[in-house]
Amino acid sequence: MFLGGYLGSCAAQLATYAACTACQCASREVLRHSARVAWSVLFFLAMIVAWVLRDFATPILQKIPWIVKDVGHVDMDKWFGQQAVYRVSMGNFLFFACLSLAMIGVKFKGDKRDRYLHHAHPMLKLGLWLLFTALPFLFPNEVLNAYSWMARFGSGVFLVIQMIILLDFVQCWNDSWVANGEENDRWLYGLMGLTCVGYGGTLTLAGLMYYWFKPAGAGSCSLNIALITLTLLLVVGFSVLSLAPLARGGSIFPSSMISLYAVYLCFSALQSEPRDYQCNGLGHRLTVASGGTLALGMVVTLASVVYAAFRAGSNTALFTLEGSEEGEPLAQRQALLSAEEGDTSAGLDGVPDVAEATRDAVMGGPSKSEASAALTPVTYNYSFFHLIFALASMYIAMLMTGWGSVAQEKDRMDVGWVSVWVKTAAEWVTGLLYMWTLVAPALFPDRDFS
Repeated sequence: MFLGGYLGSCAAQLATYAACTACQCASREVLRHSARVAWSVLFFLAMIVAWVLRDFATPILQKIPWIVKDVGHVDMDKWFGQQAVYRVSMGNFLFFACLSLAMIGVKFKGDKRDRYLHHAHPMLKLGLWLLFTALPFLFPNEVLNAYSWMARFGSGVFLVIQMIILLDFVQCWNDSWVANGEENDRWLYGLMGLTCVGYGGTLTLAGLMYYWFKPAGAGSCSLNIALITLTLLLVVGFSVLSLAPLARGGSIFPSSMISLYAVYLCFSALQSEPRDYQCNGLGHRLTVASGGTLALGMVVTLASVVYAAFRAGSNTALFTLEGSEEGEPLAQRQALLSAEEGDTSAGLDGVPDVAEATRDAVMGGPSKSEASAALTPVTYNYSFFHLIFALASMYIAMLMTGWGSVAQEKDRMDVGWVSVWVKTAAEWVTGLLYMWTLVAPALFPDRDFS
């Protein structure tokens, strides 16, 4: 019995070790083959570091003389928290901006910058990231003040890029299902069902906002009522426009998805009102939430930013200029690759050139796999991918500091009147951009908007 228990314990330990080893190997393989995942992990780690330092780094920053000298008469905890966020944000902005510059012109996987910098060498990436993250803590406050204003502009660019990608994604989704519907009506029924879901969600969320952000006994709450009502009018406006003859190629399905997104932005704006604002009924409920609930909410916010940056950085076709090398069709480059492989694998008579192969082996020339990789096109623009993460680094600084407001509450993220108006502006810019995509083909018939 003792022997059986001992063998069982050994088997359990062996199984645990094997499972851990398998997980470690799997994670290494994922990070090695998917550079985008590895960079996203680093970015998410940077946001966690900024979050922790914002709420707990005051005792450390108070010991740095070039940071303390310009404190003035402000809330010490909040001011030092802002400084920590700005410095981590600036370090990551510089890190990804330098990578974006270094990756300019990478077209094929055989490029050394792809093999040695974008992919592989995870410890080198981690070391460089740590260096860039720590470097801004040596900068004087004047540099950080200039960066904080630059981050406001960069964050706006990041939001605009998100809106453009959303509009393009919804339109492509609609076009794809309509094309499939020509052969099978089920695709059209699917679009109809999703359209109903989109507008149903829009009306449901609007009703909840009227309930949450005009609580009983809180007065008229005219600002909240106005924002919700104007959002619904915007939704009605571009929904009707999408069905008008002026809107060439307009469809009600994209309008339903944009409607849902616009109402979500309105909800997010109202939810960002200060917790002590009497008309923020939902904020009052969140104030009494447990610390675990607040932490979960912030983690979800950070994860959504990572996903947005990952998606935007991978979508480069939308921002490619017509006629540029980046716009070269993938099939054409693959055909070139196949032709080159044929040339390198056979001699003039279709027989492998033994002498050339021997010479390459002796002289250390490229192998067939290396030659193939040298002509294999990359699947996305590496430089643009890192640029998006650089802009996202600025955006996360704005979220954690309430867009530069010293009144940002501790243990909160994206709360304050500045956040309210930024999201409201984003909502209206999204709606107006969508309306422009509907009427632009009719206003400029000689231009190609496909």
